[in-house]
Amino acid sequence: MRMNIQTLDLNFQNTPESIASYLIWGSDEPVLVETGPGSTLPTLLENLSQQGLQPADIKHILVTHIHFDHAGSVGWWAQQGAQIYVHPFGAKHLIDPAKLIASATRIYGDKMDTLWGDILPAPAEKVTEIFDNDTVEVAGLSFQVLETPGHARHHHVYRLGDIAFTGDAAGIKIPGSPLVGLPAPPPEFEREVWQTTINRLRTLDVQTIYPTHFGPTPNTPTHWDELWQLMDDSAEFVKAWMDAGVPRDEIVTAFLDWNQERADAAGLSAASVQKYMMANPLEMSVDGIMRYWRKREEQ
Repeated sequence: MRMNIQTLDLNFQNTPESIASYLIWGSDEPVLVETGPGSTLPTLLENLSQQGLQPADIKHILVTHIHFDHAGSVGWWAQQGAQIYVHPFGAKHLIDPAKLIASATRIYGDKMDTLWGDILPAPAEKVTEIFDNDTVEVAGLSFQVLETPGHARHHHVYRLGDIAFTGDAAGIKIPGSPLVGLPAPPPEFEREVWQTTINRLRTLDVQTIYPTHFGPTPNTPTHWDELWQLMDDSAEFVKAWMDAGVPRDEIVTAFLDWNQERADAAGLSAASVQKYMMANPLEMSVDGIMRYWRKREEQ
């Protein structure tokens, strides 16, 4: 069966190529991978309308994990009748997002609504838990479910023939950029766990990967090598500053400077840097890496 896959740009915070949803046609029925946050729901609906689709036409949605930039508007879609397929660790938080909202509010404060929009509960009967190596059969398509923790423990990758929808497990790759980005927010970034995931994903016989940030990119050994190296370099960079007793905010400044040097060396434009920053606020990665090291010290 020929597939038609369309990358829907959600134009997050008026920044193109920062968050994608993927519309897949296998038979006459469409499937969505990722919904984006509630703040981008009007943009997603407009994208779908341009394809001749209304909300009621979307019957099946797969989300790679429950972070708001990937699944923030899931509750709205479930209330319209869509069936949501998600990791079992994430399912309860889609049904009752109160804890997620409270945790995020501590981080984002009065920016919550601007960034994420409405975060609605999904009816329990519209949420389907899926597990490692399951097959999701929808719209005449067979999605293989792959457990892929490291960025988050509730993370799945979906393989569909010779492609894979990788969420954040393959990092970030903005179109036209040679750089891979590392999204490592708290509380669940785990370097060694993620590197085990990389070893699993690099063995997949797929031609193209589809990170949520942003769009299709060739599946090459170099991509995985660069993500692995960046993970090591970022973790060790932050640890060195922590060991020197430098305050968090100063570590953030140093990390931003270091990443800007990487961008300059790769010849990235200011617009490309902005896309990476919108998809992956680097201060969040500092927080995630610092938490990772503190947890290791406690073990």
